[in-house]
Amino acid sequence: MHPLKQHARVLTASLVGTAVEFYDFYIYATAAALVIGPLFFPSESETAQTLLAFMTFGLAFFARPVGAVAFGHFGDRIGRKSTLVASLMLMGTSTLLIAFLPTYAMAGWIAPALLCLLRFGQGFGLGGEWGGAALLAVENAPNGWEARFGSAPQLGAPVGFFFANGLFLLLGLCLSDEDFASWGWRVPFLASAVLVGVGLWVRLKIGETPSFRDAMEKAPPPQVPIKRLLRDHTPAVLAGIAGVVACFAVFYLATTFALSFATTKLGYAKQEFLGIQLGANAFFALGILAAGYWADKASVQRVLAAGAALTAVIGLFFGSGLGSGSLPVVFATLAGSLFVMGLAYGPLGAWLPTLFPVSVRYTGISLAFNIGGIIGGALAPFAAAWAASVGGTAYVGLFLTLAGATTLVGVLFAPKLRA
Repeated sequence: MHPLKQHARVLTASLVGTAVEFYDFYIYATAAALVIGPLFFPSESETAQTLLAFMTFGLAFFARPVGAVAFGHFGDRIGRKSTLVASLMLMGTSTLLIAFLPTYAMAGWIAPALLCLLRFGQGFGLGGEWGGAALLAVENAPNGWEARFGSAPQLGAPVGFFFANGLFLLLGLCLSDEDFASWGWRVPFLASAVLVGVGLWVRLKIGETPSFRDAMEKAPPPQVPIKRLLRDHTPAVLAGIAGVVACFAVFYLATTFALSFATTKLGYAKQEFLGIQLGANAFFALGILAAGYWADKASVQRVLAAGAALTAVIGLFFGSGLGSGSLPVVFATLAGSLFVMGLAYGPLGAWLPTLFPVSVRYTGISLAFNIGGIIGGALAPFAAAWAASVGGTAYVGLFLTLAGATTLVGVLFAPKLRA
């Protein structure tokens, strides 16, 4: 039987979980770019509202490493499956509850305080999500298929982005700006319950990974995985963190920052720009598929290094393309950026597990992935907004150049795992 058909349920469980993850995270990112500032913060300064909205967006990134350690502990001690179910439930519940929050006009500072609490819960759950989904795929992969299996959770990103962006686009077309700000923004958060339900249904039907079962038969799990990880594998953690930075930087500059900047500073209509991003998303999926196939034929390190180098190059043109005033040029800029992100993101599911032994692998890849996300993702919108205010639109992409160089160094100098 063909490997993809033989492991279809496992790959589906891996993909659906990260699709929910990116849907949940991106609906908040889109809401932060469009309505969170005016609805949840005082109206004295529009700039302050925007910065505070992005601050709540960044908060979840800082919760993610905490979740990585917590869920990694149980993932390395009791197994991948049950830990993944718990992380998905926490993440989904936090997202759903955002739909019911009062606004600042209704409850004053209680509203942003509750928003921050739920954002922390969202990030905490996300901290354990991706690592478990990646291991679910890669630890079930036949020899020679690791990168293609590892790209299954990565494909969840464009799938989640498609549903999130598509729903916001439909709401924008069907609702007035007043209705969208009044209640329409809550609909995507409510709809997340459907995706979470599908994810739980699929995950409850799968078993534990062969690699974890074999490791448990040979030796008991470490009492404190994070302690053993940092004692024996700190260089690998640092390399993994660096290896993740580029993909997060591309994604959040080409999505969250680009949407906010284009609709507030460049004068594009919200629906028009959401449509452009939706089309560019297809190139993200193509990049991931190309990276998975190429990495199995060559090596994950080579493809990841190529993606990092191209990210550095894209950074030199990103700001000028975004600010060109031409929709075809803007589309080409976003599509090219997201395709390159696919090359830097697609191989991560197969590359990060090679840095750590099975006994601390869940903790190791989750910690590296989520700390890298803070550097590449949470800082990206802030860095780009600051660069635009200081040097103009052309300087927006310089953060990508720095991020690409960081990832390239991490990949080239990653330590080899001792057998």
